[in-house]
Amino acid sequence: MNPRPIIFALLLLAAACKPAFNAGRFTSTDDLYRAAMVEYNARRWENAVQAFERLTTELPPRDPRLPTALFYFGRSQVERGDNLLAAKTYSRIYEAAPQDTLADDGLLESGLAYQRMWRKPVLDAQYGDYALTQYQLLQGAFPASPLLPRAATQIATLDEWFAAKDYQTGYHYLRRKAYDSAIIYFKDVIRLHPTAPTAKGAYLRLHEAYTAINYKDDARDLCDGMRKAFPADREVRESCGAASAAVGPPAAPPPPQQ
Repeated sequence: MNPRPIIFALLLLAAACKPAFNAGRFTSTDDLYRAAMVEYNARRWENAVQAFERLTTELPPRDPRLPTALFYFGRSQVERGDNLLAAKTYSRIYEAAPQDTLADDGLLESGLAYQRMWRKPVLDAQYGDYALTQYQLLQGAFPASPLLPRAATQIATLDEWFAAKDYQTGYHYLRRKAYDSAIIYFKDVIRLHPTAPTAKGAYLRLHEAYTAINYKDDARDLCDGMRKAFPADREVRESCGAASAAVGPPAAPPPPQQ
C-alpha cells in the first residue's frame, strides 16, 4: 500500500486544524512584535498586516519600535496590494518620529506607493501630486539623505507624466478647434516642464493654435523662442522657416553737396 496519499491527507488535516492567526491573543507588545516579524518573514501578509496594525496602535508614541513597526506595516500592505493604505502608513513614520533613521525612508516609500496608483498620464493626477509632495518633503527635511537621488529620479518621472497629461489635454482641445483652451495647456507644458520630452511638441502645437486664430505676433515671438530652444530642429524650421537676418537702422543720408 502506498503511504503517500495517507501522509498527504494527514498533512492537510493538520493544516486545517491549525488555529487561524489572531493578533488579539498576545498579551504583551514584545510578544506581538516578535509574532508580527515572524508572520512578515514568512510572507503571510494578511497576518502581518493584522499584527502590525494592532502593534502600531498599542505602542506608546515615543517607543523606539514604533517607526520600525510602521515601516513593516507599510511593506505588508504593499505586498497585499493596498498602496493607498501603505502610503498613509509610511507617512506616519515622519509624523510620529521625524528624527528617526527611518523617517526619510518612510517619505520615499510613501511617495512610491502614491506614484504606483497613478497608472497612466491620462488618468487623474491626484496621486501623482501626493507623490510629488512626499518627495519634496523628503528633499526639504533631509538634505543629506542618501535617498535623495532616488527621489530626484522619481520627481523627473513625475514631471514627464505631468507634462504628457497637459500636452494630451491641449492636443484634445486643438483637434476640436477649442484653440484658447489648447493654448493654456501647451503654455503650461512649456512653462512648468521645459525639459520634458513633450516640450518641443507643445511649442509646435502652440504655434499651430496661434496660426489657426491668426495671432501673428504671438506666433512670431514663439518662433523666436523655438529657434533658441531647438536651433537645429527640422520640425521647427518647417513650422517657422529660417530666422530672418537682423536689420539695422537705415543709413543716414549723405550730406548735401556744397
